[in-house]
Amino acid sequence: MVLVLHSGSGNKNALKGLIAAEYSGVQVELVKNFEMGVSNKTPEFLKMNPLGKIPVLETPDGPVFESNAIARYITRLKADNPLYGSSLIDYGQIEQWIDFASTEIDPNLARWFYPRVGFYPHVPQAEEFAVASLKRALVALNTHLATNTYLVGHAVTLADIIMTCNLYMGFVQIMTKSFTSEFPHVERYFWTLVNQPYFRKVMGEVKQVESVPAVQSSRKPAQHKESSKPKEAKKEVKKEPAKPKVVEAAEEEEEAPKPKAKNPLDLLPPSKMILDEWKRLYSNTKTNFREVAIKGFWDMYDPEGYSLWFCDYKYNDENTVSFVTMNKVGGFLQRMDLARKYAFGKMLVIGSEPPFKVKGLWLFRGKEVPKFVIDECYDMELYEWTKVDISDEAQKERVNAMIEDQEPFEGEALLDAKCFK
Repeated sequence: MVLVLHSGSGNKNALKGLIAAEYSGVQVELVKNFEMGVSNKTPEFLKMNPLGKIPVLETPDGPVFESNAIARYITRLKADNPLYGSSLIDYGQIEQWIDFASTEIDPNLARWFYPRVGFYPHVPQAEEFAVASLKRALVALNTHLATNTYLVGHAVTLADIIMTCNLYMGFVQIMTKSFTSEFPHVERYFWTLVNQPYFRKVMGEVKQVESVPAVQSSRKPAQHKESSKPKEAKKEVKKEPAKPKVVEAAEEEEEAPKPKAKNPLDLLPPSKMILDEWKRLYSNTKTNFREVAIKGFWDMYDPEGYSLWFCDYKYNDENTVSFVTMNKVGGFLQRMDLARKYAFGKMLVIGSEPPFKVKGLWLFRGKEVPKFVIDECYDMELYEWTKVDISDEAQKERVNAMIEDQEPFEGEALLDAKCFK
């Protein structure tokens, strides 16, 4: 049985049902050539949802509208679906967090975002109240996630799907890094979830918004004047678009020089260590690793031009699911791509049973952890960073063991080892 979902592909409410379908093994297809404002105004669509809102799920037994109801319906098509937990209390808490996401997160994001882009009149006092209410909700969510990887239990549930989809709107539209950094456990939770295979398959790559949208004039008054005073409306239509264009042009002029700015690390004195040469040696050494690669590393290493750092994950008690822990590390390495020209890293997932430990070794250009990496990669603050003292033979041997993926490592088995090069 194939179900048909009426919605545009990027609608965050449609994502809920599509992700639930992936986890549940249910076939759901997006209707082809859906056009918002046209497709949802047809008589056929209005028979399925008289309000003309999306999404709507078309089933053999009749339509279902409202996004949470659609996600619930899809989830219940699979008997004993783990998305609903394994006990009555799981079910109750899943519903609890679904309600929380729908009443505390979603509406406050909407009250902040939509007036800024002109869907409703922008009232500063109302925005202040919306942002304060949102922060209050995120504080509560952050506290819960400080000791929990997921909202309920030790695996993804429907609550996580709906919460993440509601947070998605915030992360991609209005919640900048400077805003979300106040809630590190929410950040970790969100990026962990959107990088899960089923989430990523539906959502694609997710990027956080870089700036809060500038306030635009409300669209509603313009529509009113168009119906009652056509001539005045035409004048406004000509004037209104002109303002954003001026702002955009100004922004382009201000930002134009930025690509020309050099990374501070490019301005450092030349180093005898050529990072690409080390990476090639590491990649090409297949036998006698200690004698060839490790010895070669120390022959190349330049403590004046580079520095070595150990990192230890701060929240290892949360690492109770092996594949989630490995995905967490994989996501970190993806977000470190901005430093590829200036860094080499090894990340180890340690232990044969949970909780798993995450430890790493990083080689950075310069004598400190690069500031642009700290600023741009939120994962950095999730680790304790300790500079390696290469005069300490024990620390130096630990570096060797991490580069080599030595097992056992510090008396424990290696679950996984990842290299950044």
